[in-house]
Amino acid sequence: MLNYDYEKDFLTDEIKIICGVDEAGRGPLMGPVVAAACILPPDTVIDGLDDSKKLSEKKREKLYDVITEKALAYCVASASVEEIEEVNILNAAMLAMKRAIEGLSIKADFALIDGNCSRGFCIPTKTVVGGDAKVPSIAAASILAKVTRDRLCYDYDKEYPEYGFGKHKGYGTKVHMEALRKYGPSPVHRPSFLKFLNND
Repeated sequence: MLNYDYEKDFLTDEIKIICGVDEAGRGPLMGPVVAAACILPPDTVIDGLDDSKKLSEKKREKLYDVITEKALAYCVASASVEEIEEVNILNAAMLAMKRAIEGLSIKADFALIDGNCSRGFCIPTKTVVGGDAKVPSIAAASILAKVTRDRLCYDYDKEYPEYGFGKHKGYGTKVHMEALRKYGPSPVHRPSFLKFLNND
């Protein structure tokens, strides 16, 4: 359950603006990893806001519009397939989150990061395990990142319709695996995630 007072515990004379940060797309076999940073106005309650994974796609799309309208600032950034291959998925996720924080139109003094890993950021941070279900700004960031990545998957689906990206969003479903074995990897697949193909 979201705690709208969570951020207040971190406010000090030096920390006045806090952003929530989350990513989407660490698990799929294709496409970039996408991250978002979001600063919500104090005492703003967004009806229906929750962890993006708990929401229907239709609800996420509606909330995306509400969040982008109400946020003091937000930024969505990504790390490419090439960067994922070069530095690994965890480091690429950190890179995408760093870019999102640095891209905010209002500079944040502090970042609450979903998960248990935080490194390489330009401002002080605190990790929050399950933060997208606890902290409103992280929940908002999770929706911005998820909707953006899903929209990318629909674009890829038009370009490479044989894989079904629009349905499974790049996760390793049975349909996706069968398409990979039939057609081989597309240019947007992550080679390091496809080592299982060598064992077939």
